[in-house]
Amino acid sequence: MLHYHIFKGRPLLVVLLITQVLLSGCGQGRGFALPEGNIKAGESAFTIYNCNDCHSIGAIQFTGSGDDLHIPLGGETTKLKTYGELVTSVINPSHKVAKGYQGAVDSGNEMRKYNDIMTVQELVDIVTFLQSEYHFVEPETHYPYY
Repeated sequence: MLHYHIFKGRPLLVVLLITQVLLSGCGQGRGFALPEGNIKAGESAFTIYNCNDCHSIGAIQFTGSGDDLHIPLGGETTKLKTYGELVTSVINPSHKVAKGYQGAVDSGNEMRKYNDIMTVQELVDIVTFLQSEYHFVEPETHYPYY
């Protein structure tokens, strides 16, 4: 039996868990689907939550100081981030850290966790905005002729 105190003050976590449980048994495939997001609302939420203190993306400039960790997001990529990967990166930012930033995380410079204050709609909007800022490019391959 789940105890209330585990989830107190964690509305986003509760909603995601309930959604997962409800949809896991309804025969619609694996996983769950969140509501549709809004790119403009996500861009706004990105700045409201001061994500640009550590990140730059598109027209949103990095606002941190020279000593802060700057992690650019978006742009051209040969491997698109899935919706699920982006959701996980927002709600559990330290689950997977790129090699170049591992030292910063080990030294305590981690992304803030917004699970207690961000609404599900804000999460969906931010992820929709982030996803819109990645642009797939075919990787160049240089295979010799046989």
